[in-house]
This record gives sequence, structure tokens and C-alpha cells, in this order.
Amino acid sequence: MWGKKTVSVIIPASKKQESIFDVIQEYDSTGYVDEVIVVDNGIDEETESKIKKTRARLVKQRIHGYARSIRSGIKNTKAELIIVTDANGFFKGKDVLKLLAYSDDFDMVFGSRTHKPLIEADSGMNFLRCLVDDIFGKLITLLFLSSSLTNRKAWAKVNKECTIGDELFLTQWLINAAKNKVRFIEVPVNYRPSSSSSYSDSFIFQFVRAVRIFFSIWSTRLFGLR
Repeated sequence: MWGKKTVSVIIPASKKQESIFDVIQEYDSTGYVDEVIVVDNGIDEETESKIKKTRARLVKQRIHGYARSIRSGIKNTKAELIIVTDANGFFKGKDVLKLLAYSDDFDMVFGSRTHKPLIEADSGMNFLRCLVDDIFGKLITLLFLSSSLTNRKAWAKVNKECTIGDELFLTQWLINAAKNKVRFIEVPVNYRPSSSSSYSDSFIFQFVRAVRIFFSIWSTRLFGLR
């Protein structure tokens, strides 16, 4: 609990999430998290077994998808403050304190993984990924003239406009927060390596990702298209 507000952590999980047990325990140990919800995005038996050894609640869904998992997690909690994180262990549980501290003044708080001193070696956050994330983060702020933790009212403002189904869902969430003038801020968080990462470091993958982000930003800004 943060002040008098309940806190829930949403974790989409898929196959071979080797770090899932440690991830859940990290967030639990902070003392601020009231519930942890793991959403089944195609988990295997081994991953499910690890989840059942914790106090996390497993939410099943018949149709899988990254964005669908986040939506399902939010629907299954009544918490006032909702934190979305990953099952790979990229982010440190202790960083929830940073997000929660800013939640007193902002409706959404986004963790920024591009602050060099907080990026650990072999995390996969190479120069190209940092460049893409940093440039487009600044571009979003400039284009929309605006100043993942969210409160429920802020989520309701962007929910229907976030239509991308894969990992770019979170980028679109940020874009629409800016578009709808939601009070948000980005804060630097730790980013570390993970043995179960599914991200690609290839130039082609990052180039395609950059093009998609660029299109999402400008189409939202100029035409209101997603």
C-alpha cells in the first residue's frame, strides 16, 4: 500500500520464464505491493509451477497476446495504483518506490531504461536500442507538449486508443498519454540482463521497431490514427 492507496503489480508471462519466481519475490519484498497478478500469456507447466510457489494470483486467458495480457490483468484488480512489469527480470523490484513516489504528483509514471549508469552489462540495451528509445521519448514530449505506473482514471483515458497487440503497446500507451494530456513523467530505472529475454538485438529488428514507433507518433499527432 502507498499512503492509503492499494498497489497491484501486473506481470504478463509466457513460456520458459526462468526468472518469474524471483521477480514475484522481489516485488513482494518491497512492502508496498498489495497483490501480484501474473497473466497467462502462454506459460508452460514449469513456469506455472514456479508461480504457484508464490502468493501471486494466476489469471488464465484463452486468447494470448502481450497487450491482451496487460488489459486482462488490469481488469482483474481493484487496486488504485497499477504497475505493469515484465517476467524476465529486466527491472528491479525496488524501483517501484521511484514510481510510487511520483504517483503523488502524476497520474502515470513511466520507467525509462535509457539512463546509462543504470544499464547493466549484457542487458541487451545496446547503443541502437538506447538511441531509438531516447530519441522517440523526447519526440513524444516535444510533439504533444506534455509534462508503467498508472492510476485507474488515467488508464480509462487511454485504454480504448491503445490498439497495438505486441510489445509496442507500451509505447503507444505513452503516446496516447501525451495526446490526451494525462499528467505523466518518466523516471530512470535499473535495466539488467535476463536469461529468458525474447528481445532481438539485430539491426533489422531495431530498424523495423523504430519505423513503427515513428509512424505511431506522427499518425497520432497529425491524423489521430493508431
